Amino acid sequence: ALIGCGGRGTGAAGQALSTSGPVKLVAMADAFGDRLNNSLKSLQGKKDRIAVSDDSKYVGFDGYKKIMERSDIDMVILTTPPGFRPMHFEAAVKAGKHVFMEKPVATDAAGVRKVLAAAQEAKKKNLKVGVGLQRHHQANYMSNIDKIHNGAIGDPVLLRVYWNGGGVWVRPRQQGQTEMEYQMRNWYYFNWLCGDHITEQHIHNLDIGNWIMNAYPVEAQGQGGREVRKGKDHGQIFDHHMVEYTYANGAKMLSCCRHIRGCWNQVNEYVEGTKGRANAAGWIQKYGGDVERNRTKGKNPYQQEHDDLFEAIRKDKPFNEAEYGAKSTMTSIMGRMATYSGKVVKWDDAINSKHEVFPHDPEFNWSYKTNPPVMPDAQGNYPVPVPGQSKVV
Repeated sequence: ALIGCGGRGTGAAGQALSTSGPVKLVAMADAFGDRLNNSLKSLQGKKDRIAVSDDSKYVGFDGYKKIMERSDIDMVILTTPPGFRPMHFEAAVKAGKHVFMEKPVATDAAGVRKVLAAAQEAKKKNLKVGVGLQRHHQANYMSNIDKIHNGAIGDPVLLRVYWNGGGVWVRPRQQGQTEMEYQMRNWYYFNWLCGDHITEQHIHNLDIGNWIMNAYPVEAQGQGGREVRKGKDHGQIFDHHMVEYTYANGAKMLSCCRHIRGCWNQVNEYVEGTKGRANAAGWIQKYGGDVERNRTKGKNPYQQEHDDLFEAIRKDKPFNEAEYGAKSTMTSIMGRMATYSGKVVKWDDAINSKHEVFPHDPEFNWSYKTNPPVMPDAQGNYPVPVPGQSKVV
C-alpha cells in the first residue's frame, strides 16, 4: 500500500512495482483525493501490477489506519509529509507490516524517540525497514566511503557538506481553504510538517557525514535566518542555515544549506583526513598525490534501495535502516535547534528534548476544521524563530 501520494510517494511506488518478483499495489491513502487519483493515474504504466479499486482508496487523515487493518497488505510505503512519519511507522510495526519510509523520519525529538522505539519492535518481529537515504545504495558512494573507512585518507578530521539551491514550490492559498488544508498543501514551510529544509533536504548530506564518521555528532552550534524567503507564503522556515557539528573524537562537520535563488549552488560532501582528502562519491587524493577518480557505475539508487529492500523481504534477510535514519534525522533537528536558538546544543539534551513541534497527543483531533499547531497572526504572518530568544530544548 502507498500512504502519501505526492511526487515522491508516486515515484517510490513505481520503483517498488519495478522490483523483480511478484508484487501488487492494492491500496492507497492520502489526505487529498485529487492527489491520490493523480498518483494512481501516473502509475498506470504498471497497470498489470496495480489492483487498486475505489474501495481501496482511502482519503483523509485516518486512511492509514484502514490500510493497517487489511490482512492482504504485507508492506507499506510511507511518504506523507515527514511530521506524520513516527505515527505511521509505529502503526505499521504494530500491524506487522514491512516498511519503506522516506526521509526524514520525524520533525522533532519526540518523533525520533518514537521511531527508535518502533525500530526495536520491528527487529523483534523480523520486519524489514527501508529508509529513503538512497545514497547508502548508490554504488559510487558505497565504494568511495568503503575506501575511506579502510584508511585511504587516514582519519577524517573535517567534513564539509552542502545543500545549496534555489528552493521549492509555493502553492497559493485558495478561497475557502481552512488553515489546516492550506498548511497541509504547503507542508514544506511549516516545521510541524517539514522540520525546515535543513531536515527535509539537507539530511542527505548530514547522513553522509555520519556514515563517513561511523558516528553521530555530540554537539552543534550555528546560525541562520530568513534573508530572502520571508513572505507570508513562506511559513516559518529559514532560507539559510550554517552549522558546525562536533563529533566525540573532536572531528568537525561544517554544514551549509540555503534556499536562495541566484547564488552559488552546491549539493555535495567533502572530507579532509590526516593523509588525504576526498569527495564522498567522486574522488580520493592523498596529500601530494594525484586525484583518483571514482569510476564506479551502478543502478539508479532510488530503484536500488527498493530492489535491496524487496530482496530482503522475499529472501528473509536482515534489513532495518530505521536506526541510522532516525539518528541522521536527529542530527538535522539538532542543527535546526542550534540555528534557531543561537546556542550550543548537546546531543543528549537535543534527543531528550520535551519541545514538540508536531502534535503527538493521540487525542489530537485530526480534521480540516481543526487549527494546526501553528497559526498566523492578524496580518497573516507566522511565528518565526529568533536566535538568542527562541527556546528549542
